[in-house]
Amino acid sequence: MTGGLRLLARQQAKRLGIAGGLEASAMLSSLGLGRSLSGRGVIFTLHHVRPHVARACEPNRHLEVTPEFLDQAIQAVLEDGYVPLALSQLPDWLKNGDPSRPVAIFTLDDGYRDNAVHAAPVFNRHDVPFTVFVTRGLTERTHTLWWETLEALVNATGEIDYDFGNGVELLETATPSQKLAAYERIGAGIIGGHEAEAIMQLNECARSYGVNADAIVRDLVMDRRELQALTANPLAHLGAHTISHRAMAFLNREAAIDEMTASAIYVTGITGRRNRIFSYPYGFAEAVSKRDRDLALECGFDLAVTTAPGTLTDRALAHMGGLPRVSLNGLFQKARYVKALASGIPFKLLN
Repeated sequence: MTGGLRLLARQQAKRLGIAGGLEASAMLSSLGLGRSLSGRGVIFTLHHVRPHVARACEPNRHLEVTPEFLDQAIQAVLEDGYVPLALSQLPDWLKNGDPSRPVAIFTLDDGYRDNAVHAAPVFNRHDVPFTVFVTRGLTERTHTLWWETLEALVNATGEIDYDFGNGVELLETATPSQKLAAYERIGAGIIGGHEAEAIMQLNECARSYGVNADAIVRDLVMDRRELQALTANPLAHLGAHTISHRAMAFLNREAAIDEMTASAIYVTGITGRRNRIFSYPYGFAEAVSKRDRDLALECGFDLAVTTAPGTLTDRALAHMGGLPRVSLNGLFQKARYVKALASGIPFKLLN
C-alpha cells in the first residue's frame, strides 16, 4: 500500500470512529442525558456555507457545509429550546439571562463571500443572529488562503516539484490518494515560526503550475464594501480575526498585540461600532497559547474564541479569552449530530 493510500485509509478509519461516537452521543442526547453537560450553551464554528461541488481531492471538505445542513442545524437547536444569540451579547447574557435556557451562537471565520450569499438567507429565515470574523489581510487582498491555494494546486497537476529544505523533490499527484498525501506533506510545514515564508513559497510554487493564490482570495472572500453591505442586515455582526491569519502562539508579544488591536480597529471602521470580540486563526491548542488568551483580554476584548471543542460550561467560561466552539463539520452533516454536539456529550466521552 502506498503512502497516499495508507493516509486515505487512516482518514477513513478516523471518520468512521468519529461517526460512531456521534451516533452514540446522539442516542444519549435523545434520552435527555446531556442537558447538564451543555452548560450555558454552545458557540458553533463555520467557514464556507455553499452548495457542494465535488473536487478530485477535498482536504478542506470539513470546512464547508451546505445551506440545507445549516438550515437543519438551526432548526435542531431551536427545537431543543436553545436561545439564539449574537456572540457580542454573550457577556450580558451570562450576567442577566435566564441560566436555565442555553444559548446557541453561530460564528463564521474568514469572511467568505458565500456567508453573505448562502448563509445569511438561512439565518434571516430563522431570525437567528450570526457573526462573521474578518481578517483584514484577506479582505484587503494583501494575504492569501494557503489551504485553499494548496488544495487548488494538488488538483491542478499530476506532479509537483517542491523544496522542503533539502533540495527539490518530485511529488506525484496523479491520483486522489497521491494528491491528499502531497497536501498533507506540504501543509504540515506551513503553520509555525516561519509561516509567512512558507506561504510565500507555496504561492510561488502554485503560480508556476497556473494557480493564482491572489485570485483565489478575490474569488472567495468579501471585500470591505461587501462587508459593509452585510452589516446592513441587523442579524449580521462582525468580529476581529487578525491582520495576517497567522498562528498567534508563534508570534512575539508585540506582533500578537498588533494583530489583535489592528484587526479590531479595522472592524470598528467597517461597522462604526467598537469591536470587542476576537477569533484566533486556526484556534487549536498549538496555535493559541495562554499568553494569547490573556492578551486578548488585556487588549480590550470582552471575549475571544478558539476552536477547542466544547460547550459553555462553568469551567470553559472561567477564562473569557479562550472560549471553546463546536465545529459544524462538513464531513458529518446530520441534524442529530448537531443536537449531540450541543449537548456536550461527545466532549465528556473524550475526557
